[in-house]
Amino acid sequence: MSGLSVKLKTPATGEYEQPTGLFINNEWVKAVDGKTFEVINPTDESVITSVQEATEKDVDIAVSAARKAFEGSWRKETPENRGKFLVNLANLFEKNIDLLAAVEALDNGKAFAMAKGDVGACAGCLRYYGGWADKIEGKVVDTSHDTFNYIRKEPIGVCGQIIPWNFPLLMWAWKIGPAIAAGNVVVLKTAEQTPLSALVACNLVKEAGFPPGVINVISGFGKVAGAALSSHMDVDKIAFTGSTVVGRQIMKAAAGSNLKKVTLELGGKSPNIVFADADIDNAISWVNFGIYFNHGQCCCAGSRIYVQDSIYDEFIKKFKERAAKNAVGDPFGQETFQGPQVSQIQFDRIMSYIEEGKKSGATIETGGNRKGDKGYFIEPTIFSNVTEDMKIVQEEIFGPVCTISKFSTKEEVIKIGNNTTYGLAAAVHTSNLNTAIEVSNALKAGTVWVNTYNTLHWQLPFGGFKESGIGRELGEAALDNYCQTKTVSIRLGDALFG
Repeated sequence: MSGLSVKLKTPATGEYEQPTGLFINNEWVKAVDGKTFEVINPTDESVITSVQEATEKDVDIAVSAARKAFEGSWRKETPENRGKFLVNLANLFEKNIDLLAAVEALDNGKAFAMAKGDVGACAGCLRYYGGWADKIEGKVVDTSHDTFNYIRKEPIGVCGQIIPWNFPLLMWAWKIGPAIAAGNVVVLKTAEQTPLSALVACNLVKEAGFPPGVINVISGFGKVAGAALSSHMDVDKIAFTGSTVVGRQIMKAAAGSNLKKVTLELGGKSPNIVFADADIDNAISWVNFGIYFNHGQCCCAGSRIYVQDSIYDEFIKKFKERAAKNAVGDPFGQETFQGPQVSQIQFDRIMSYIEEGKKSGATIETGGNRKGDKGYFIEPTIFSNVTEDMKIVQEEIFGPVCTISKFSTKEEVIKIGNNTTYGLAAAVHTSNLNTAIEVSNALKAGTVWVNTYNTLHWQLPFGGFKESGIGRELGEAALDNYCQTKTVSIRLGDALFG
């Protein structure tokens, strides 16, 4: 890695070797044009380092390496071995949990303790799909006595994958796990804001035993490298997690090129509903976690909170007290729950929504300000006295900002809960099982939590209704995104046609 790594330090792990190149064919290489871009520390706004910047030329090279690997030995690799490689990788994630989490905290700004949780979930996800690799099965269909028919699941081929900046390592695992289990090869583009932890993870790919070209990871900008990957004529499938705006562009690029398969996990504006019969203290703890987890930079964040009118005043009083206790500060602080927003752009975007909320007549119950004078820190913010047509109620803010409203009946809250173009997640807090099931079934969302929030698990499918996306991540359902179905029909005997 001569010239393609630097010595960096994290407060949790000390000095380590940070790759800065493009990971293609199990090797660290320079970008063809020799471009690099800076990676900014969101905690103090300093430059951490610079990494190689992929352009269309580098995408071509990575796709070519992936195609060669797929058409070569990888297509003949046994499902058992594919599973072993993924399990090896999972074990290496666990072995290197502190380093991976520390780099994630340094680069992304999330609390180190939360980042360790992410790395543990990465290991769980990779191990889960390692177990699936030899269990992807077809079936035999009996149509007549002189025909033998079977249906087989085959890998799609070269899969382009574009991941976001809010969960860099977790999205890396979510994308790579099912793709590899199903027998595909991957060219993955990291988010330009947060490439570092994903590059460190690439060192583990080779150590886990993956052959060259099976997993390729590049750093670059969405408008260049992401666009090239989405429109590439030799990429068979594109998977994207990010904003709905960019998701639309990727669909157009896929359609305008080779009509490649597309899966999209996009934005959300999720309702978090609290009924009067809920355990109010328990509900507040989950509502707090639902919006402020990962600094509010979560596509399924419970940003629209609806509380039944008879407990509204008590709820908002206790919720304000709970939000004020969230420790906001240095990601490596022992008590830190919320670190900085990821970038200056994201910080400015969130603050503009806060200003918009004030101008539209909403009331700030708590927060609403920058915290400190350095780094992209924003106070946990709660708006009340909102109306359904306000921007802060309808548009995804992607920060530690929520709105809170009252409702009277189940019918009313179901209607306003569904009053959004999104449909990623929702939650219901109640002690009544009938209410829980009735409201959950009526909400138009891909995931509905009851008396909890943000409790994702690699065994459970995750994805959106409406403008929140196409396809599913995680669980057995994710494998469908990475398999093609082939029917083979064989005539038996020597009967002639007609």
